[in-house]
Amino acid sequence: MFHKTAQLKGHQAAVYTTAKGREPGFFLSGSGEGWIVQWQWSNPDMGKLLAKLEGQVFAVIQLARRPLIVAGDMNGGLHWIDLENPANNRDIAHHKKGVFSLLDLEHGLISAGGDGRITRWAVEEMRAAESLLLSHQSLRCLDYCPARNELATGASDRNIYILDAETLEIKHQIPKAHLNSVFTVRYAPDGSYMLSGGRDAHLKVWDTANWKQTHSIPAHWYTINDIAFHPQGHLFATASRDKTVKIWDAGTFKLLQVLGPFRQGGHLNSVNTLLWQENGLVSGSDDRTLILWEPTA
Repeated sequence: MFHKTAQLKGHQAAVYTTAKGREPGFFLSGSGEGWIVQWQWSNPDMGKLLAKLEGQVFAVIQLARRPLIVAGDMNGGLHWIDLENPANNRDIAHHKKGVFSLLDLEHGLISAGGDGRITRWAVEEMRAAESLLLSHQSLRCLDYCPARNELATGASDRNIYILDAETLEIKHQIPKAHLNSVFTVRYAPDGSYMLSGGRDAHLKVWDTANWKQTHSIPAHWYTINDIAFHPQGHLFATASRDKTVKIWDAGTFKLLQVLGPFRQGGHLNSVNTLLWQENGLVSGSDDRTLILWEPTA
């Protein structure tokens, strides 16, 4: 079971995205006022403003191999932020609409946009290397499965697209995976199944051996915005517009705990983003705050 240990304040607009930092215990948040803030789990009252962009930040990532942060905004721009040499910062207008998800892979940085395109970026040159139009509607989310070396992306056209991570070739398509937009996809750590959530508030489980649906769970009252697996793989969490975070058993898909606004002191508005850290779970919300959740001793 989890309990609230801290509520991080300082953002002046909704928190849309979170990402791991370069050092253990550090993480990033991006928000509607264009701020990218660095936090430390052990010192949650001391957020550090790393960058301020003009547009709302929908996606942010700390690159593993270089001291770069990349952020995607509501207008489709990608912002490359060099923490050691700000003179190298670069702003690139690429996607025609919002950038909703970013992945840092050995094959390059991957972005998914509101224009229905997925793009691979050459990190050293900070340029688009290749781009593929998958849908005429927004691509809302991305995930990577190392065991299968493939990408999954969910779209507002209700479909989920499965791509080869090296070639970006479409390996499979799950048509009408949800009744409405697919907002989040997440592979199990061992790659045996994939979870998806969408505007229809259902949590779905897909067997990656044959891409058949094995479970469809009415998990929340409103949109499921994010799904995140515990680093050990035995749990996962879902975040929803219904103001709750829910903790699930990753083997049985049974609900274990609801972290809501009243008894648990949770968020007062839509929960948009989740991030597991070494100490527990981070959630970010439309209420402009992040909450740290730690397991009860």
